[in-house]
Amino acid sequence: MELQTWLAFFAACWVISLSPGAGAIASMSSGLQYGFWRGYWNALGLQLGLALQIAIVGAGVGAILTASATAFYAIKWFGVAYLVYLAIKQWRALPSDMSDNAAVRPIGKPLVLIFRGFLVNISNPKALVFMLAVLPQFIDPHAPLLAQYLIIGVTMICVDLIVMAGYTGLASRVLRLLRTPKQQKRMNRTFAGLFIGAAAFMATLRKAAV
Repeated sequence: MELQTWLAFFAACWVISLSPGAGAIASMSSGLQYGFWRGYWNALGLQLGLALQIAIVGAGVGAILTASATAFYAIKWFGVAYLVYLAIKQWRALPSDMSDNAAVRPIGKPLVLIFRGFLVNISNPKALVFMLAVLPQFIDPHAPLLAQYLIIGVTMICVDLIVMAGYTGLASRVLRLLRTPKQQKRMNRTFAGLFIGAAAFMATLRKAAV
């Protein structure tokens, strides 16, 4: 991949990652609930989903999934249902003792958070369609494809890890300011509303005509 092409793709990655979406909401929610170091496991799961999407596009399977209305809508409604599930879980989350003397803090299980992040990304058909439309523009068909897709994958994942670290860290800072159950309840319901908003947006997606 030529340096000029990579720089253009690198800039595009920042725009894509910084755009608010289900991944950003999930990262902030995890940071708010578990703090940065625990909550960041969610971001690793997001990257596993992203890596799988890039692999699907690189293997050409993405074109098949995009052409299939059944596959597109199956992924879409699974994603909608999962975001609604996260919203309900966030809404019902109980306030925690955030005082400096608190002996017990919420501890998220790494594998659970990784799987949660993975499902958030992999269940978004719009992301797959977007990658199928965008990634080939940065690919030279006359050069080795595997090496190019590896460069693209590593670049996207590294940028997204940095951005999701920012979202997770920002929310974990907010965590320290939430001392009362009432404040925590409001924040939990705010994130529940954001998850519902993301689910509603995903529900409006339609498969583009082939």
